[in-house]
Amino acid sequence: MFKRTMIAASLAVAALASAQSMAAVVGGGATLPEGLYNDSAFRPANFAAYIGVGSGGGKAAFLNNDATRLNLTAGTSVHYAGSDSILSNAELTAYTAAHNTAGIANDANWGPLIQIPSVGTSVTIPYKKSGNTTLNLTSAQLCQAFSGQATTWGELLNTSDNTPIVVVFRDGSSGTSEVLSRHLNSQCPTLFTTSSTFTTANTGAEPGNWIRVSSSSEMASTVAATEGAIGYVGPDSVDATNNAVVARVNGLLPTVGNVTTALSAIAPPTGTARNNPANWAPVLANPASGYSLVAYTFLDLGQCYRDATVTADVRSFLTKHYAASAAANNDALITAHDFIPLSAAWKLAVRNAFLTSNSLAVGDTNTCNAIGRL
Repeated sequence: MFKRTMIAASLAVAALASAQSMAAVVGGGATLPEGLYNDSAFRPANFAAYIGVGSGGGKAAFLNNDATRLNLTAGTSVHYAGSDSILSNAELTAYTAAHNTAGIANDANWGPLIQIPSVGTSVTIPYKKSGNTTLNLTSAQLCQAFSGQATTWGELLNTSDNTPIVVVFRDGSSGTSEVLSRHLNSQCPTLFTTSSTFTTANTGAEPGNWIRVSSSSEMASTVAATEGAIGYVGPDSVDATNNAVVARVNGLLPTVGNVTTALSAIAPPTGTARNNPANWAPVLANPASGYSLVAYTFLDLGQCYRDATVTADVRSFLTKHYAASAAANNDALITAHDFIPLSAAWKLAVRNAFLTSNSLAVGDTNTCNAIGRL
């Protein structure tokens, strides 16, 4: 009886070990990069399907290891998040207090978190206005349209057109709302604050004919189907180079060249500045040149995972994504999805900080001694 019990226990342990060794890396969040992240050529086989729920939901799922925010079963580990919304000081402070402070029990001590740019992106301005296929809006006009100060297209464009402006906006927390509102706040601070929630960022009231949507794909399809509509969405959801579909902003379309020009002003952190996750998330509210609404979409992940297989899988993904050689990395795929690959300087900075042998590296044995999320 004892022998049979021991055999059964051994088989159970072996089964658990096998299940852990095959554990999928789970993540989700921003819908802007969802198409890229779920492209079969981008997503490793050992990564579960990326779940688009919005940047706010993704951050909450990761920061609290709460799989229900990704519409998954409670208790499932959340290993990373995709977010166009930058982790706030409040979010970073709360995480540190709860999960990365000396004296916390190992089950709750998940170690440092990492926030790094994944790809560069624009926020495009899709519109539908019969008779206008060359729309060009200034930042001041964007302020008027998205605040509700201009209620008709005639008011906005100084014509006799009485077609109502229908703003389509993201419901809940969205990184694209944050990028849009950051630019508008830099131009018309009395009308907009910076927030990942559009209704918070807009200091006025949203008219009754405006439309809420819950995802990037819904944003694009709703604008395309609604006469007089204007919205905001990432470049992977629309034809970002077609002026009949998206507006020029201050004379420029969100082409790869125009977005690259804008983002080129941002340099990665160096020295001890690399230790602070906030320094890996630079903002550019109003670029001096290039397209006006640009940002990075970020990966939020843990430095420490107690499952060695997850650690290896995460490191393998990062090694490819941030590789120097175009033949080895994801740059061609990123470009095919209308995003902007990181510069060589940014990729090198990520590799040096998080993939070489040092105290910041994913899975560093000194930092991650028996701690980390499962």
